[in-house]
Amino acid sequence: MCATLIGGMDRLKREYINTAKNQGVKLKVFTGKENSIAGKMGRPDMVILFTNKVSHAARREVLQYAKSKDIPVHMAHSCGVSTLKQVLQ
Repeated sequence: MCATLIGGMDRLKREYINTAKNQGVKLKVFTGKENSIAGKMGRPDMVILFTNKVSHAARREVLQYAKSKDIPVHMAHSCGVSTLKQVLQ
């Protein structure tokens, strides 16, 4: 399974990837500071969106892209590693 995480904290990027790897998920992480996220996402099985750490414009872009490609989106307000674990289960 492949997933893309949008949002979160830069300092937790490595932990996000390791947590997903332990659950058998290949994770691509964008912390929200990148330009044109949708073009770099590829075709994941699901998108995880941490809404408290991402701009409204980036959120809109990701949701529009996911809808056009029929990719499920899981939104969570907090951006901790435990939240990622809950979403991946």
